[in-house]
Amino acid sequence: MDEDQRWLINCLNASLDPNHQVRAFAETSLQQASLQPAAVLLKQYIKKHWNEDEEGFQHPVVPGSVKSSIREILLTSLDDSNKKISTAVGVAISTIAAYDWPDDVPGLLPFLISLVNDQTKLNGVNGALKCLALISSDMDDAMAPKLFPVLFPCMYTIISSPQVYEKYLRCKALSVIYNCTSMLGAMSGLYKTETRALIFPMLQPWMEQFSSILKNPVPSEDPDDWSIRMEVLKCLNQFVQSFPDLFVTHFSVIMGPLWSTFVSSLQVYEHASVQGVEDSYDGRYDSDGAERSLESFIIQLFEFLLTLFGSSKFVNLVAKNVKELVYYTIGFLQMTEQQAHTWSLDANQYVADEDDNTYSCRVSGVLLLEEIATSFGNEGIDAIVDSIKRRIIESQQLKDTGSETWWRLREATLFALSSISDHLLQSEVTGPAIGNILEQVLTDDAATATEEYPFLHARLFSSVAKLSSVIGKHVTEHFLYAAIKTVGLNVQPLVKVGACRALCQLLPDTTSGIGQQYALGLFSSLIDLLQNASEETMHLVLEALQAAVKAGHEVMDSIEPIICPIILSLWASHVSDPFISIDALEVLEAIKNSPGCTHLVVSRVLQYIGPILSNPHQQPEGLVSGSLDLVAVMVKNSSIDVVKSVFQVSFDSVVRILLQSNDHSEMQNATQCLATFIFGGKQDILAWGGDPGFVMRCLLDVASRLLDPDLESSGSLFVGSYILQLILYLPSQMAQHVKNLVTALIRRMQSAQFVGLKSSLILIFARLVHMSVPHVEHFIDLLVIIPAEGHRNSFAYLMTEWTRHQGEIQGAYEIKVTTSALALLLLTQHAEQGSINVQGHLIKSETGITTRSRAKKAPDQWTVIQLPAKILALLADALLEIQEQVDGDDENSDWEEVNDSEEQEFVNIAEATSHSRPTYEYLEAMAKTFDKDVESDYEDELLSANDPLNEMNLVNFLVDTLRKFSASNREYFEHLAQSLTKPQQRAIGLMLRQRGAS
Repeated sequence: MDEDQRWLINCLNASLDPNHQVRAFAETSLQQASLQPAAVLLKQYIKKHWNEDEEGFQHPVVPGSVKSSIREILLTSLDDSNKKISTAVGVAISTIAAYDWPDDVPGLLPFLISLVNDQTKLNGVNGALKCLALISSDMDDAMAPKLFPVLFPCMYTIISSPQVYEKYLRCKALSVIYNCTSMLGAMSGLYKTETRALIFPMLQPWMEQFSSILKNPVPSEDPDDWSIRMEVLKCLNQFVQSFPDLFVTHFSVIMGPLWSTFVSSLQVYEHASVQGVEDSYDGRYDSDGAERSLESFIIQLFEFLLTLFGSSKFVNLVAKNVKELVYYTIGFLQMTEQQAHTWSLDANQYVADEDDNTYSCRVSGVLLLEEIATSFGNEGIDAIVDSIKRRIIESQQLKDTGSETWWRLREATLFALSSISDHLLQSEVTGPAIGNILEQVLTDDAATATEEYPFLHARLFSSVAKLSSVIGKHVTEHFLYAAIKTVGLNVQPLVKVGACRALCQLLPDTTSGIGQQYALGLFSSLIDLLQNASEETMHLVLEALQAAVKAGHEVMDSIEPIICPIILSLWASHVSDPFISIDALEVLEAIKNSPGCTHLVVSRVLQYIGPILSNPHQQPEGLVSGSLDLVAVMVKNSSIDVVKSVFQVSFDSVVRILLQSNDHSEMQNATQCLATFIFGGKQDILAWGGDPGFVMRCLLDVASRLLDPDLESSGSLFVGSYILQLILYLPSQMAQHVKNLVTALIRRMQSAQFVGLKSSLILIFARLVHMSVPHVEHFIDLLVIIPAEGHRNSFAYLMTEWTRHQGEIQGAYEIKVTTSALALLLLTQHAEQGSINVQGHLIKSETGITTRSRAKKAPDQWTVIQLPAKILALLADALLEIQEQVDGDDENSDWEEVNDSEEQEFVNIAEATSHSRPTYEYLEAMAKTFDKDVESDYEDELLSANDPLNEMNLVNFLVDTLRKFSASNREYFEHLAQSLTKPQQRAIGLMLRQRGAS
């Protein structure tokens, strides 16, 4: 039974009391309580019926006379002694103010200010402050100039008078100041002078008041004090973010008091939250719904410190205290009594809180440490390492003296170490030093009893996983086999969670794999864990299982019959969960790739999913789509005989699904499935179906449906990859259908709703351009004779879309193919190009910041240029982008040596032989930089593998094309170059000089 229910029962019992006074008091209390939901209903009524222009308005509108009466009654109710009622009334008044103030109720602000200034009626002060807090939180830039000059002095009086106003009221006044400062910050972009004029006179007196609030040590079990400090920190945070230039000169006033608050709050936090011997007010709120807990105050403190360290104007001011700051921050990372209780009962929650960075002091503290490491570099890392050493020594001293809580500080220190491991490992000096410290700690703590210190042992495993690269091999091997043993022991689940984390990292790093005597036991333990895991821990166990499969490949053929059916069953039961199902698929793929397991797994999977794909309409939601994913996994990186066996079982079903299904997920996965078949089987797939003509007709029927302009874009999302496989691997069969294919591609592109779909179709056209070499002009002629609705012809439409979206195309292969195809089109100098105008560059606005309303009134405007000029600009942009990747921050770059004196007519730039000529090595570096793409996945491989264009040196190709273009028609080339920006001209000029020299 909660407090409200208990209060209600007590009041109802008291209303039956024979004592008249008791009965009268209870009846009055019940009457007041009934007013609160009435006020809430009134707010809803105002929202629906007050203003006809309001979204969601419902007739009838409130008559003017009724509005006046409601406003009068509400204003007189603001001083109600019941805080919940006054809050509800304040909400209603602030809602009305958004519609009526100042035009219809010019006296609202004076009335509220008069209530605030009447020190004899503190209930009225309370109600008025609540109302002003709500109004100020929802004001616009028209209301702000009217409110600020009146509110600032009034709120200052309250905040500076602790002898008159209690902390709760001063806290409310600070929330008003925070709202006003936030609004000023939002306005400062357009009204810099005006906002600075409003805020500047107030800074010094406000800083003095903030200092007086923060300077005293933080008291225990005083949520009112924590709340007022929290509001001060929110205001300071807003000052730093919005007015750093003004605030930086006053910051020295705050530094000492801020440090006092930070240091003294740790002891309070340790007593209340970590040890649980004092009340932390966790999970409690005031009458306005604001959290009053100690943790919410500490988190706000960390947020302000994060803002300081993230600001270039303030970071150096706090640098001198960085070592002590890190030292105390580690103390805040200690596990609270509540966290220990919750995680002991629920390992699932432990995993979720660790992985998802939930709202807590631990997470906020780690974020601050990461910011320090980023902002100060080696100096910050040294400060962290020094503090870690100090905390390890302290925790050891606590352990030696018999303290029962020594492990909390040790766990917090290891947590800090693991959380910033990426920063530490990047330091050549710090990494080995940390390794030496960590090895000793790990060795000592591993000897403690797991059942006595489960959280510490879980952290030991996690720390080894994070920092294995700086730990000696003998230590990592010890923890690897300890983790293998632990997942099978009867210990707390959270310890097994730590062991799984260690397995995920250490198993892939082992060079010799795991012996049979360990492998069988490990698989047995992980399967047992898997069958009892909840969703959060299931991901981790599956990841560990995948690592175990790859490391234990020697025994996989013997345990495949046991493990595979379990994973298949788990996959099917979680097929609608994208995370779990993908994890399960990756485990199945790892088993399939193990020696001697491929045919066993494929056969088992086909037996399982064959009936599903044959009867798709009778399956649970998501199972058909997931089964298609599984088919693709079986084909991926498989030998031709495996591809054939999968094709023969599932091809007809996949085609049928694509031609009949309206489920977009099924269509997408089936499309990728067919693309995988073509990629894996190439020409051979035509014979696998018995009748090559029938298979080809099926493939063309699928293409026809996916390119249907009336099909929703989501269903056609992967048609680009599918068509690409057809034209790459079945070129002779597709050649006779090129005109129909081009027509369908254009119609599909015109109805496409997703930019991603358009980009994939542009890639197909680009590949067709390359396939038409050396007669690219013939391909243009084909596009010219094909009509396109709303455009001169298909070529005009295609180039309009292509040039608009070229900059949005992603992926090294895609960029390489489309960019080089544009160069080929330009080189033709086809007459049709000169008659096409396309979108040029954005015309910059001169009206300051673009707000939503301004964007509606004045949408973006673009120049219009001829197609050849646009193509040349796009080619120059491609060279610029590659060059930027090569140079990075290299101030001695060849590129930068092109000086302004060389920015003359383009012909002179192209013919120049100055010392600014780039070296051959530089051009090679550009090519290598472009080809060095991010880690590609199988979908990327489908697009690029076995395509000779993927081996193209794009830089050399572009330079050769531009040289040919310049040589064939120099006058036209120079004319087009005049429309380029100076950087674009330099990019092309630099390349032509190199090519001319070589």
